[in-house]
Amino acid sequence: MENSNELVLVTGGSGFIAVNCIVKLLQQGYAVRTTLRSLSRQNEVKSMLKNGGVTSFDNLSFIEADLSSDKNWNDAVKNCEYVLHVASPTPAIKFSHENEMIDPARDGVLRVLKASRDAGVKRVVLTSAYGAVGMGHKNRETPYTEKDWSNLNAKLHPYQKSKTIAEKSAWDFIESEGGNLELSTVNPVAVMGPVLGTDYSHSNQIVRQMLEGKISACPKIDSCYVDVRDVADLHLLAMTHPKAKGERFLATSGNALSMLDIAKILKNRLGDDAKKVPAKEIPNWKLKLAALFNPSLRMLATLLGKYAQVSGEKAQKLLNWHPRSNEEAIVATAESLLRLDLIKNYRI
Repeated sequence: MENSNELVLVTGGSGFIAVNCIVKLLQQGYAVRTTLRSLSRQNEVKSMLKNGGVTSFDNLSFIEADLSSDKNWNDAVKNCEYVLHVASPTPAIKFSHENEMIDPARDGVLRVLKASRDAGVKRVVLTSAYGAVGMGHKNRETPYTEKDWSNLNAKLHPYQKSKTIAEKSAWDFIESEGGNLELSTVNPVAVMGPVLGTDYSHSNQIVRQMLEGKISACPKIDSCYVDVRDVADLHLLAMTHPKAKGERFLATSGNALSMLDIAKILKNRLGDDAKKVPAKEIPNWKLKLAALFNPSLRMLATLLGKYAQVSGEKAQKLLNWHPRSNEEAIVATAESLLRLDLIKNYRI
């Protein structure tokens, strides 16, 4: 295959986006090395890759590395042409201080960039987030673009803050001490799409909880969505396309949907499998009250009533990226959860 001599490091190989990136890379003939915090998860990753259509692991290798430690990062990036830095701390429900999320995200990015620069890597693609673009702004009426940054002076959830600070730190590093290293970032909105195993995005959890009947009414939250397969495609375009150097790319597939819109899509497309999906919305005051007692609702509560329209025009025009529709991504999520028997008691 044409790319068989090029080695790509993918960090955090067990993650939802990372696994899909590895699938695309292997299918396109790249050699892939991926990091895991524990090598005990190798078989789990291989199982997910099989579910994604990978039939041979000859071009795949694993190395143990943790974003909180310098250990093994020099070996991880050795001889790599590119690095997809996908690994990041996921939102913690319980934390005593916001720095528990901010410090690992920022320090991990800098660790990977320094090792990549020193090893002569050509380009790093950093998986950032919409959380680094569209948070903390008031009275917005025009779609967010790559020119926007989340407002760190506003009251942000620590996860959104960590994504913003980590990405800003990455760009600052490239400018001040990056040497010949190139950087691109991919900033996905809420990521949906086929689940390949038990490790999947927190956006997919919404669909799972709806199908299980754990959400009795939908919070009044709007969001844009994107299919994980398209996010992976965009990572590969950002990795190799000459015009992607030094650019940010929002990964979004269409107009913002409310959570009630998602519920309606599931009911329309899944029939009896969606019988527990809610058909009404919860008043904002009720959710805010519940969030006082339930830490898992606190990030949701900060998004109530917020404008969430995002433009994906830059990636489409500059890189010729064409994502699937919102509806296709959402239905694919639900169908895969059902197929892998990850929905509890949905037939009762």
